[in-house]
Amino acid sequence: MSGLLVERDGGIVRLTLNRPEAGNAVDLPLARALLAAAIDIDTDPSVRCVVLTGAGRMFCAGGDIAGMAAAGDKAPAFLAELAGVVHMAVAKLARMSKPLLVLVNGPAAGAGLSLALLGDITLAARSSHYTAAYTAIGLTPDGGMTWLLPRLAGLRIAQEMILTNRRVGSEEAARLGLVTRLVDDEGLAEEGANVAASLAASATAALGVARNLLGDSFTSGLEAQMEREARGITAAGAGAESREGIAAFLGKRKPDFASAK
Repeated sequence: MSGLLVERDGGIVRLTLNRPEAGNAVDLPLARALLAAAIDIDTDPSVRCVVLTGAGRMFCAGGDIAGMAAAGDKAPAFLAELAGVVHMAVAKLARMSKPLLVLVNGPAAGAGLSLALLGDITLAARSSHYTAAYTAIGLTPDGGMTWLLPRLAGLRIAQEMILTNRRVGSEEAARLGLVTRLVDDEGLAEEGANVAASLAASATAALGVARNLLGDSFTSGLEAQMEREARGITAAGAGAESREGIAAFLGKRKPDFASAK
């Protein structure tokens, strides 16, 4: 069992962390399955939106602590492999040319917090809460947490969350920008489906360029970033999405980006 459920509905791929009995903790089979799915998604032009969520009452409890303990003296090698595979999956999901929607259906800790932060749009159940968790067991963050958290919530919040392991509730998480917005628990799946459908119907090639521009913006000077923007909009203007979008605007109709050629 890989621990990952992959479902396809048209141009939408839904990835469900599926180890509910273990709080969807990320073990090596799950990490490898997530990487394989991310590679398939990244290289499949028919995928227009990716949804990531968890099964059961938790989103993700983090890394597989039981596996770390079982590794004994080999724990450093186990952690190096686990973190390495997770990081390759995160990098693929972060850099793919389609939007990532994360549905946080419950508590997120450790690597689960990193995955929650990864979404372009992250909808969270009101029952969710967030904990860095690593230093509580003598470990340090992974999964991109030290890159994502300061950018979304600021350095001071990241320092407090990581160094003290303070639990952040859903209302505070939304206020800090850890999640996009909150949804009542019973409405999360429906609202997630609506947002995924909207993203899949959008100009996904343009969304892919925009998400990469945003990802690069903190490490780029203004002039260099504007040059990237100029190259991006020039390339987009030569594409089928732009032709369809402009024609639809002038024709006062809804654009059909999915069929644009």
